[in-house]
Amino acid sequence: MATLFAILLFLIPIYILLKRRKRTSQRLPPGSLGLPLIGQSLGLLRAMRANTAEEWVKQRIRKYGPVSKLSLFGKPTVFIHGQAANKLVFTSDASTISSKQTESIRRILGERNIFELNAEDHKRVRNAIMLFLKPESLKQYVGKMDLEIRQHLEMHWDGKNQVTVLPLMKNLTFNITCSLLFGLEQGPRREEFVKHFQIMIEGMWAVPINLPFTRYNGSLKASKRVQNMIKELLRDKRAQLQQKTASPLEDLITCLLSIRNDDDEEALAELEMVHTIMVVMVAGHDTSSVLITFLLRALANEPAVYAAVLEEQEEIARSKLSGEFLTWGDLSKMKYTWRVAQETLRIIPPVFGGFRNALKDIEFAGFLIPKGWQIFWVTSMTHMDDSIFPEPSNFDPSRFERQASVPPYCYIPFGGGPRICPGYEFARIETLVAIHLMVTKFTWKLCADNHFSRDLVPVPSQGLPIEIMPRAQL
Repeated sequence: MATLFAILLFLIPIYILLKRRKRTSQRLPPGSLGLPLIGQSLGLLRAMRANTAEEWVKQRIRKYGPVSKLSLFGKPTVFIHGQAANKLVFTSDASTISSKQTESIRRILGERNIFELNAEDHKRVRNAIMLFLKPESLKQYVGKMDLEIRQHLEMHWDGKNQVTVLPLMKNLTFNITCSLLFGLEQGPRREEFVKHFQIMIEGMWAVPINLPFTRYNGSLKASKRVQNMIKELLRDKRAQLQQKTASPLEDLITCLLSIRNDDDEEALAELEMVHTIMVVMVAGHDTSSVLITFLLRALANEPAVYAAVLEEQEEIARSKLSGEFLTWGDLSKMKYTWRVAQETLRIIPPVFGGFRNALKDIEFAGFLIPKGWQIFWVTSMTHMDDSIFPEPSNFDPSRFERQASVPPYCYIPFGGGPRICPGYEFARIETLVAIHLMVTKFTWKLCADNHFSRDLVPVPSQGLPIEIMPRAQL
């Protein structure tokens, strides 16, 4: 009898555990996790490069329904989409969902980047970034951004019959980031920085298997070199601040170094600063370069839109003296141009989708998202929903004449709610200044088709070659 009782005591917990696991598995979304580590990663990456990623997602929805499980980049994942999904991602408190990214992104951008921090540290670092990136601080940099873009156009556009837009825009936005955010002016040091940075970002969405000669392996090596260069910049800027040859708001680095805690020590650890700077570099480089590139494409394809943008920008140009830089007040007059930019972001968002991490079990749409699993959502699922944006394939900037008419958490190129991208205003300024100078100085026509692929970000055919002509010759 005692033996039987002991066996029952042993078996009952096992039975309860198995029943619990069965209930949990029954509540998981439908779908397959696929092969270990690889899962559906290669299929998604192939679809992105073939520009069929939206169809790849739609096939999942047709097969499994609105919520499904899969494995991406080494982790079990739940795919969700729609307004409710976007709201969950962007409004959940930091104890429910974290901004943790895929293993490949985490290792390339560093373990102390803002996406990996806990709630308290995330708020502290975000507030530090916003001290520099808030509109009140950025107003003083409009003229400097104007100068940087003029120099770029003189060097790479003037006297040319044809240019390839995307690589030039990547060069431009990275130079603006180096100059305005890091105080790193043109020269061999910046060129070395660019070289390693471009290699670094190539492996950010990759299966995290670190084998020699893979794109991921090359990105990890480049990441170490970039981090070492940022540490050198921090040492130089720290010395300049101590010698009072630099001001606390001269650039993002001096701003971060100048924030003190109650003990008058630097509020951010050096590793937090290094990894924060890397995140800002990646975000600023991709979003603005892609937006400006596809804006130029849209203006070439939409004559009526181009004419309206040109009229708005020429009116501003006529109000300026020869060679006079744009001001914050000038940007406030570019309302139609920014609506065109918003429509460009709706149709071709620079970021296809994103990841979050469930910190606890989450109930969503009748399914369980288990603690520790990734959450994957896709931006275009609401951007191209005809119940939200009628005739979504049509290019129509008037959709944004009344911003309040767009339902919350349906237009998310920069995220939404309390988790909106802190670099939103920086990207807006950069885009408007660039478009003003390009539209008033040049006219252009496309030299390639309208197809594009996604290699993490959208890439137009052949990098978008265009034939250009100075407006003075028209």
